[in-house]
Amino acid sequence: MDAAVLDGLRAAVGASAVLTEPAAVRAYECDGLTGHRAVPAAVVLPLTTEQAAAAVRVLHRARIAFVARGSGTGLSGGAVAITEGVVVCLARMRSVLAVDIANERATVQPGVTNLAVSEAVAQHGYFYAPDPSSGSVCSIGGNVAENSGGAHCLKYGFTLHHVCGVTMVTAAGDVVRLGGAVPDTPGYDLLGVVVGSEGTLGIVTEVILRLVPRPPTCITTLAAFDSMESAGNAVSAIVSEGILPAAVEMMDRLTLEAAEAAVHAGYPDCEALLLVEVDGPDAECRTVLAAVDRICREAGGTETRVASSAAERALLWRGRRAAFAAMGRVSPDYYVQDGVIPRTRLGPVLNGIRELEREYGLRVGNVFHAGDGNLHPLVCYDGHVAGESEKALELAGRILDLCLAEGGSITGEHGVGLDKACHMPKMFSAGALAVMERVRHAFDPDGLCNPAKLLPTPRLCGEVPGPYRPHPIETAGLAERL
Repeated sequence: MDAAVLDGLRAAVGASAVLTEPAAVRAYECDGLTGHRAVPAAVVLPLTTEQAAAAVRVLHRARIAFVARGSGTGLSGGAVAITEGVVVCLARMRSVLAVDIANERATVQPGVTNLAVSEAVAQHGYFYAPDPSSGSVCSIGGNVAENSGGAHCLKYGFTLHHVCGVTMVTAAGDVVRLGGAVPDTPGYDLLGVVVGSEGTLGIVTEVILRLVPRPPTCITTLAAFDSMESAGNAVSAIVSEGILPAAVEMMDRLTLEAAEAAVHAGYPDCEALLLVEVDGPDAECRTVLAAVDRICREAGGTETRVASSAAERALLWRGRRAAFAAMGRVSPDYYVQDGVIPRTRLGPVLNGIRELEREYGLRVGNVFHAGDGNLHPLVCYDGHVAGESEKALELAGRILDLCLAEGGSITGEHGVGLDKACHMPKMFSAGALAVMERVRHAFDPDGLCNPAKLLPTPRLCGEVPGPYRPHPIETAGLAERL
């Protein structure tokens, strides 16, 4: 990288906060989806909005592409670096700037972890509702970029519903503020555009979050089933009766066995397990819990069990949150897919996944947010066996096709990133993709901010429909990344 650019970056954030040594920058070559990698030319680690803006201005003048990065826990390749580009890592920006309990708001920097927000306000009887399984390590900035969900999004909604405002550094290095602490602001909903934009429109450096009072009672129950279809039918019946649990999670036998071996949660021996959590006033919770128990038994549940203590409840959830990592116990490699379907189609889609397992000769573990139809199939394979990684990737793509055929989506919370960009034309028309490209161009006309992510490019995907014409920087170094 040009010495003058490096000098400018050092002036912006401090010499010690600019990394260029090969061993240091290689640590930032990928996110949680390790199949896509690229080594950046440099990494900068700002501490403030002003430092981040100053660094971006240096890069904008030099026409150097950059990628914002938080904790690196993403699963779509959204934080993969650009070869010869720069990673702007926000991990040091981890201060809770303000807590305003009277107005149920907290203002935080993007490097604050999801769980840390709830911990910061717990003494006031509040919490931050979105709760990805990686909540103890994933950052708020990444949650905003991906519009993350979690187990409790069924009742409480996604990140979008809990972000009131952001401070953002544009691709040109300007600082803008979108939204605010008040419930509504005039003009176009640019905040809604930015949340879920996967870092392609700018770098979020401060976030105003909505806080939620902690409910007086919270009860978790499990229900065991002898088939995934029966468990899926129970989920549909619960919601159809007008019951709105805080969470409804499902795991199949393969993921159950892995999670049980990892945390010893005491899960029953079954083909499918539901974890259902209800919260609110105690009397209401007891009534809802009785209805859930009845519905699960009517749907074919073979066992139901209510967590008898806070410790047992925490253990049940620990197993669910550990399911992804625990799959390493049963497979040397696995690919995490993320698709969404109408919850009434759970049975047919799960049967379709079983057929794909037989067709490809690979196992698929299923663990997902059943209440809102967000599937997380884990495609197991051995990367040392010739052709298996390619088969796993193809099988995962077929699962997305299955979701789309049932009226679903190619992603629910993990994002599109680099991994699913080529699937976007399956879901959106050429005209819709063109509109998205124009929005992106309005924020970043030079194509410097997280290029080659989210939208399909001809170099990455071959011919794609519509008039989308990426800036040349979007395909620079693409061969090296793939």
